[in-house]
Amino acid sequence: MCPLDKKEAQSMDYEEAKQKIVEGLTKKQKVKSKFYFNDLTKILDLKPRDAKKLINKLVQDEILEYWSSGSTSMYGLKGTGKQAHAEHED
Repeated sequence: MCPLDKKEAQSMDYEEAKQKIVEGLTKKQKVKSKFYFNDLTKILDLKPRDAKKLINKLVQDEILEYWSSGSTSMYGLKGTGKQAHAEHED
């Protein structure tokens, strides 16, 4: 990877990141609904520091949701997974 390619990867715009994350998680959704931070950095193909900014923005915009059990932190598409369905029950 030449230096120019590395700089381009670090400056991924928000819309491109959003598209990659939504497509990547939608494809894997049949297998699981929650993903580790490292899974998202691999989808974005960015270093953790660069990915964190984009992932946090996706959480703020309610594209992704943050989930924590206290010892484990994960992310998923907003409104997906077993817990999301249980929260809407009466």
